[in-house]
Amino acid sequence: MTRCLIVDGYNIINSWPELINEQKISLEGSRQKLLEFLEDYRAYKGIKVIVVFDAHMVKGSMEKHENFGKIEVVYTKENQTADSYIEKLADQVGSMFNIQVATSDWLEQQVVLGRGASRISARELRYEVMHSRKKMTEKYRLKNSDKKHTLENRLDLDVREKLDKLRRQR
Repeated sequence: MTRCLIVDGYNIINSWPELINEQKISLEGSRQKLLEFLEDYRAYKGIKVIVVFDAHMVKGSMEKHENFGKIEVVYTKENQTADSYIEKLADQVGSMFNIQVATSDWLEQQVVLGRGASRISARELRYEVMHSRKKMTEKYRLKNSDKKHTLENRLDLDVREKLDKLRRQR
């Protein structure tokens, strides 16, 4: 069964230092940065990710669904919290996926655990995301290290041609 990570967006933004700092400048910027982190994590882990932002305090807001890469992003409607949306969603897709909910809200963690989902705190998710980014970077460097560190790749084309010409003369 595929893992589905459901993320309480604002709970995570208000827990990660780099997102708290970004939020002071721009709430939209902090959402964007969170989604970028999670899209990389999703690709690395090969999981489904749904991020829920609550708009329950926004007058007249309607539920809205968007995609960010392959992440599903949900903005709740007026008077609906992210917590209530996440609980309902976990019930709906729980038979299709192994659900994990990312939040540091203790009460929400208890509710989702009671419904058969697992939980991951904001701190634990941050560790996982940053660790996966580090692993991806190392993998990329290893994959491309042969190309970057050969003498041939460091020489200009005309120097390589002259050396090749000298080699053929012998």
